[in-house]
Amino acid sequence: MPIIEGPAGPVELDDKGYLKNAADWSRELAPLLAARDGLRSLTTDHWAVIDVLRAHYEERGAAPMIRELCRRTGFTLKRLYELFPKGPAQDACRVAGLPRPDSCV
Repeated sequence: MPIIEGPAGPVELDDKGYLKNAADWSRELAPLLAARDGLRSLTTDHWAVIDVLRAHYEERGAAPMIRELCRRTGFTLKRLYELFPKGPAQDACRVAGLPRPDSCV
C-alpha cells in the first residue's frame, strides 16, 4: 500500500489512491491528494464539490449520484469534468477523502 507524507504525518492509501482511514482526511491533506491526480491547485469550485461530497457522505454514508452532485453544486456535468478530469468518482471522491464508490457517482 502506498504511503504519502501528510501534514500530520504518514497517510496510508489503497492501491487506487483512496485513503485507507477516512479519519486521516483534512483540508490540508486534500491538495496533496489532488496533486497525485495531476490537479495543480484547488479552486473555490473544487472546494464546492469537495464540500458537497463530504456533507452528503456524512449525511447518508455514500457519495451522491452525479445528478444530485450537479444539483447541489449548481455545476453542469461538463463543469465537473473540467474540474476533475477523471470524473467525480475517481478524482473528486479521492480528493474529498471518501471511500471508492461502488457505482458511478
